[in-house]
Amino acid sequence: RDGDPGSIPMWELRVEGRLFEDCAPNQLDLPPSQLSNSQTMAARSKRKFSTFFKSLVIELDKDIYGPDNHLVEWHRSPHTSETDGFQVKRPGDRDVTCTILLSLDHQPMKYKLQSNLAKLLGIALETRPRVIEALWQYVRSHNLQDPKAKDYINCDDMLEKIFQTKKMRFMEIPQRVQGLLSMPDPIVIRHVIRRTDSEKPVTSCYDVDVDLDDPLRTSMSQFINSMGNTTDIHNLDMKLYDLAEQVSEWKQRVDYYKRFSEDPREFLIRWQQSQEADLKNMLTHGEGRGMKNPFPDQPPQAVERYLQPDMQEGAFRYFYNRICRLRKELEMGINAKSYIC
Repeated sequence: RDGDPGSIPMWELRVEGRLFEDCAPNQLDLPPSQLSNSQTMAARSKRKFSTFFKSLVIELDKDIYGPDNHLVEWHRSPHTSETDGFQVKRPGDRDVTCTILLSLDHQPMKYKLQSNLAKLLGIALETRPRVIEALWQYVRSHNLQDPKAKDYINCDDMLEKIFQTKKMRFMEIPQRVQGLLSMPDPIVIRHVIRRTDSEKPVTSCYDVDVDLDDPLRTSMSQFINSMGNTTDIHNLDMKLYDLAEQVSEWKQRVDYYKRFSEDPREFLIRWQQSQEADLKNMLTHGEGRGMKNPFPDQPPQAVERYLQPDMQEGAFRYFYNRICRLRKELEMGINAKSYIC
C-alpha cells in the first residue's frame, strides 16, 4: 500500500490463524486482527497461533530483495514468547511472490515414515510408539510370529524388503524402525503479496490440520523425548529375554522329574528308546564321516533283560538290605550316645 505523498511505498504481510471452534461460522474468513474486542479477549484464553508451530520461514523474491534480505525466520526456543501472528514489512510498489514454510510442533513428536513402511502400515506421519504398535498389529494379523520362538518374527516379502532380513527378534523392532523415520516435511504455502491502494487488506485463507492438547501430552512428551529411556528399555528387554529362557529351562526340568515320579518304569523305557534312537542316528550319519560303531555285535534290544521281573525283584532286595543296614548303623550310633551319657 502507498503511504503519504513522497513517502516510500510499503507493504505489510501478516500470518495469523485460529481454530475453527474459536469463532462463529460467519467469521471464519476474518483474520484475528479484525475481531471485536470481546472476541479478542475470548480468544486470548485459547492457544496462541505460534504454539502450534516450531518454526516459520517466509522466503521473498530474491531478485527483488537480494540474497541477504529475502528471508524472514522464526524458530521456537525455550524462552519463546507466544504470539497470535507474525508480521513482515518491506518497501515495494509491485506484486511480490513469497513462499511460507510452516513446521508444526507435534507433541509428542511425529515422524515421517519411509515410503515402503508407510505403504505397508497405511500411515504417513505418526509417533514412534504408534508406528511400533501398528507394525505389531500387522505381525499378528499376518501370523508372522514364530510358533516355537515367540520373541522372533518371520518376515514376509514386504517386511524383508523394508528391514533387509528374513527373521528378527521383536525387541529389535524399535531400533530398526528408528532408521526408517525422518523429520516431517514443512507445510508449504505459495502466496502472492498484491499491491493495492485500498486500506482494506487482501486476505487469503488456508486450512491446516493441527494437533489439539491431550491430557497426557506432557507426560508422554517427557517419556518419549528422553533418549536415556530408550537404552534402559532395551536393557530391560534383554533381561526379560534371559529370564524367559531360564523359566523355560526350569519348566523342562520340572516336567522331566514330574514324569519320572508319576511312572518311573515307563519313563525309563521311553528314555532308553530315545537314547537308542539318538545313538542309532549318530552311528548312521557318522559312518559316512569315518566314525566306527563301538558296539558292532551288541543287539539293539540287549537292555530288555534288565527289565525282566527277576531283575526288578533283585533291585527291591538290594534296596531293602541297604535300608536295613543303614537302620542298624543308626541304632548302634544312638545306643552308643546313650551309654556315654
